[in-house]
Amino acid sequence: MKKTLYTADASAVGGRSGHVRSATGVIDMEMSVPEGLGGKKGATNPEELFAAGYASCFQQALLVTAQRAGDTLDKESSVKCSVTLFQEGEGYGLSAILDVDLKKFDEAKTIEMVRQAHKICPYSVGTRGNMEVELRVLGNPVPVEAEENVGVAEGK
Repeated sequence: MKKTLYTADASAVGGRSGHVRSATGVIDMEMSVPEGLGGKKGATNPEELFAAGYASCFQQALLVTAQRAGDTLDKESSVKCSVTLFQEGEGYGLSAILDVDLKKFDEAKTIEMVRQAHKICPYSVGTRGNMEVELRVLGNPVPVEAEENVGVAEGK
């Protein structure tokens, strides 16, 4: 049974060269095409916002995973998310890389925690089967089983 926990509202005007604002007013910023693609300096873009949200959400999933295992994460543990915008034919798409540094755990335990977090993170669940997401630990790819990338509606 699905239980709604929270709904965020934001609006955009002007597309990639416009303005975004959350209903709370916490996000209230200019948008631009990425500077490397001719956009203006000092403005953000949808990919940056997505990367920040995914990194934060995945870090929370790691905190939950650690707690469930009776562990705690090092306060300096981190998740870096790189989101890539690409063009394929007439359409556009996104891919992401999540690179995790948990500081205090050995590689095997870190990999297992990353794989568990990927199963429960709302961003991972929401993108599963829709965009390529690569998991890494300190820059090294984490093997992911095919069934771990099956979308929720497909049989999870």
